[in-house]
Amino acid sequence: MSELTNELFGVVPIVPTPFTENEEIDENALRNLIDFAIAGGIKAVCLPAYASEFYKLTDEEKLQVVRVAVEHAAGRIKIVAQSNHPSLKVAIRLAQANVAAGADVVSLAVPRIFSLPESSLKQYLSEFLQSIPNTPVLIQDFNPGGASISVEFIKELMDENPNFKYLKLEEPLCAPKFESIIKATKGKVGLFEGWGGLYMLELVPIGIQGVMPGLAVADILQRVFDLRRNGEDGKAFDLFEKVMPQIFFSLQNMELFHYAEKELLIARGVLSNSIARKAAYIPDASSVSYIKELNQRVIDVLNDETYAIRPVAEAV
Repeated sequence: MSELTNELFGVVPIVPTPFTENEEIDENALRNLIDFAIAGGIKAVCLPAYASEFYKLTDEEKLQVVRVAVEHAAGRIKIVAQSNHPSLKVAIRLAQANVAAGADVVSLAVPRIFSLPESSLKQYLSEFLQSIPNTPVLIQDFNPGGASISVEFIKELMDENPNFKYLKLEEPLCAPKFESIIKATKGKVGLFEGWGGLYMLELVPIGIQGVMPGLAVADILQRVFDLRRNGEDGKAFDLFEKVMPQIFFSLQNMELFHYAEKELLIARGVLSNSIARKAAYIPDASSVSYIKELNQRVIDVLNDETYAIRPVAEAV
């Protein structure tokens, strides 16, 4: 278990849940994904989140993937254990089990199934944080129906809960809000951008601590992140523009993302299938062809020495 310091930095990708032909969790494939992240220079991964199909897993399976990841990582990479559930009681039980399993950080999505006032969300998040006081917590907020949690809310939550260390927001045009959060919290809450890393070039200069994209392009986006932070803006934009079409297309639908992400991991020699649990996206022939084309363009970038990213053969 980590000390209560802001240890997460850079790209923290979401690990997809690999399945066998009969839709059972493929533990060996999951171990391969952890090895792939480590080989790509990634320092921390998160699972099981939305991009891991967590909403199709039982609570026992959610804990299973965390245990496998922790055991296989063996301290080589930090494990962020997602503990989402609309029931506070169940979320706490899952979080405490993840801590006992050895997770370094616990992550939680703000419950957004139905609209709730901030007072209700404050009670939910505060009690969750207090249930694992010695473990750093990353709070994620994606609110399709409106704004994410307010700056004042974030500041109060931080003041009352020392283990609230990270915040991931997923919304467009959020640079002014990110700047306000950094100012209000004096940088004590590390900010992460989600949504596939799509807005990272806008937000790196603001002072975000990292991004949380899919695993298949994590090593590329880590390179983009480093270039942008180091002021090599032209190189950062050039590299990002090479992979942005794949990211943008896949994010049109979360189930489409699962398919495109796993197909890219197949192309990179990490997974053997792109199975998602049903109900799953069934791509039409045009989409299958276009995703293959987009993924091949990503592979071409990996094989281009201009960008100083290891070729596919060296990534696993």
